[in-house]
Amino acid sequence: MTAPAPAPAPAPAPATALRAGRGTLTLYASGSVGMGVWVTVPGLLLLYFLTDVLGVPPTLAGLTLLLPKTVDIIVHPLLGSRSDREARRLGHRRRMMRAGVLLGVAMVAMFSVPPGLTGGPAALWVGCWFTVGNVLFAGFQVPYLTTPSDLRVGYHERTRVFMFRMVLLTSGLLGAGVAAPALAAAGGRGDYARMAALLAVVMAVSAVVALVGVRRLTDACGFRVPDERAGRSATADLRVAWRDRDFRALVLSYLFTGTTTHLFLAALPYVTAYLFDDPRLTALFMGLFLAPALFAGPVWTTWSRRWGKQCGLLLAQGVFAAGSLALLPGASLDGGLGVVVTAGVVMVMGVAFAGLQLFAFSMVPDAVAAAGSSKAGAYTGIWTATEATGTAIGPYLYSAVLALGGFVSSTAAEPIAQSGTALGALLVGFTVVPAALMAVALWFQRRYTLDGAG
Repeated sequence: MTAPAPAPAPAPAPATALRAGRGTLTLYASGSVGMGVWVTVPGLLLLYFLTDVLGVPPTLAGLTLLLPKTVDIIVHPLLGSRSDREARRLGHRRRMMRAGVLLGVAMVAMFSVPPGLTGGPAALWVGCWFTVGNVLFAGFQVPYLTTPSDLRVGYHERTRVFMFRMVLLTSGLLGAGVAAPALAAAGGRGDYARMAALLAVVMAVSAVVALVGVRRLTDACGFRVPDERAGRSATADLRVAWRDRDFRALVLSYLFTGTTTHLFLAALPYVTAYLFDDPRLTALFMGLFLAPALFAGPVWTTWSRRWGKQCGLLLAQGVFAAGSLALLPGASLDGGLGVVVTAGVVMVMGVAFAGLQLFAFSMVPDAVAAAGSSKAGAYTGIWTATEATGTAIGPYLYSAVLALGGFVSSTAAEPIAQSGTALGALLVGFTVVPAALMAVALWFQRRYTLDGAG
């Protein structure tokens, strides 16, 4: 009697069938809370902190934010290639992510300027710690954002992963965007330092949870190990990624998108302080801008399943550009009516902002998958370097507009009344300039031809 033949081993599930549970996705996405804090607080408050608390002239203040970001242009692609090497050697990318646990230290130091420093020396202190923080942030961000490209999942599941990330990122943005200006509302140096210390704790916890989440996510959805060529040469990796026409269009579009949104953040404290004469409105407007994203993310995800990510991203860019121009009448009106009009427009722009983030980020792994490239770290390194550049150029452009308008810097103890020309520049920089920048982003995005909906 012959033994029965063994049953054949079950075939591995196709990539499109793999799906992570909500708990796993929530753990992974929790890393975005700390990322949201780091992106929001310097982007929202650092330029204002320099010009109106430390007495740094606007041109120098803009450079203080811009120059540290030039380091990112070099660091992020290098870390992307290094991340590929580590992934090939270790089978995961978590080692570099440990840098995120220390990011809060840089945050506290950046806002804890010694009492005797004002003007140029204060700008040097802030700029040095901003550079340190950016390097630590890059060490966490590059492997963290590469994770969805490593997963053996399909087009719509990648959107789902980023939808969870978008919701938790928005929670970080919203919490920091409301809490940071509220905690620093008194305007003293000590208020800013205490604000940074409280938020630093949130950042550290977020990074630790993210390390657990990345491990569980790759266990659930598989891990695509980079090929032998990945990570051997950062220059070669960059060439491969940059030659990808669709990825290049996506990157250039997001450069202008990121510049626009971070200019908006940097301008908001000036608008509330000088046009509405109430700095407390910064927290209110930030809440109204970010709160819609908590429900808009799932709505945009549903949209992408029917019409695709490209269509959704173009729509979000168009709405944000139109909203920027629509801010003009609200900011020009006096009293409560101006606040109400501005608040309504800001909420609509917040819905668009959710689409900008969700679609752009979820299209990066689509580009990696379509190119057949396993150099996901290199692609992500270019992407995060582009994002970092936008976060710097936005505030710098706004500081340049303020300088052209004759804006005069001051300290918290000695505020200065601004001229009509300075106030006009402040308003144009908040409305017309973002609309023009987003129009350029939309122009580049229309050159993107890769969208696998359906």
